[in-house]
Amino acid sequence: MSTDAGNTDWSYADADEETLTRIAWYYYNDGLTQNEIGERLNMSRIKVSRLLDSGRRSGIIQVRINSRYQGCLTLEREIKDRYGLLEAYVVPRLPEEDPSDRLGQAAAQFLMQRLKQDDLLAVGWGATVSNTIQRLGHLANEKHIGLVSLTGGVSTYVEGMRTANWGRSVHLVPAPLVVRDPAVAANLSSEPAVANLLDMALNASFQLVGIGELSPGSTVVRAGYISPDDVVPLRRKGAVGDILCQFYNERGEVLDLPLHDRVIGVKLASLSKAEKVVAAAGGLSKVQAIHSALRGKFIGILITDETTATALLDVRD
Repeated sequence: MSTDAGNTDWSYADADEETLTRIAWYYYNDGLTQNEIGERLNMSRIKVSRLLDSGRRSGIIQVRINSRYQGCLTLEREIKDRYGLLEAYVVPRLPEEDPSDRLGQAAAQFLMQRLKQDDLLAVGWGATVSNTIQRLGHLANEKHIGLVSLTGGVSTYVEGMRTANWGRSVHLVPAPLVVRDPAVAANLSSEPAVANLLDMALNASFQLVGIGELSPGSTVVRAGYISPDDVVPLRRKGAVGDILCQFYNERGEVLDLPLHDRVIGVKLASLSKAEKVVAAAGGLSKVQAIHSALRGKFIGILITDETTATALLDVRD
């Protein structure tokens, strides 16, 4: 499709309804200029202007924003303000869809708008992250986006990359995610081949992670990193959720657990210092885990669905 201003007739069909709604909200409610909107959404000012015009002509934009996404944008602002986030991205909940697939799609859309040529994306592990990676392959190859893992456990990353045909600059930590002996974990983590990659991950353009709740059906249990019998003892110690196989309590404090000494990966204390950590997570069963992760300031950008966002706003500290 040509982008020449003289012969291109942009219509709102060229952008999905969600993007058009964001543009309208930023322009009419937040008072951003078309240049500012273009910079935020990685598109030209001319395209922003023509999408606004076509939106008005089509009836999508009236006196108010006539779209199902308007409520999501309100939730984004409220979530961002409550938790002091850099950004919040809320998508409509579709009950018939797999949450990890839905949020993986949302995370991919978010990153597609922000990743630039030759950027580096650091990723954790889990179903939502894997679904995101699967959708970013074309963009990665087109923009030469590199990928680096935040933890060990090569097999946890391979499926998503294979599906995405991610062919550019892939860096996986050459170690298991969890080992039996803390001394082995310490030695492996200090090896240059591992330490350099973990440092690279912390300095990536974005770090993408999932948030796990603590239950017998959680990813960390299904993957075999803890057993179902460990769930109740961990809860008694105050654990409510995990990021990168590291557990924290309801106040967002990392617990002092022997397991953490056997995990090979970026530590949450270090992750919280990175500027653009993105968490993609949703579901009512994860509300406490997400809330506590936000309290702990482990992440700066949250991608979730409207049902989860509404429940987060109802949680009391």
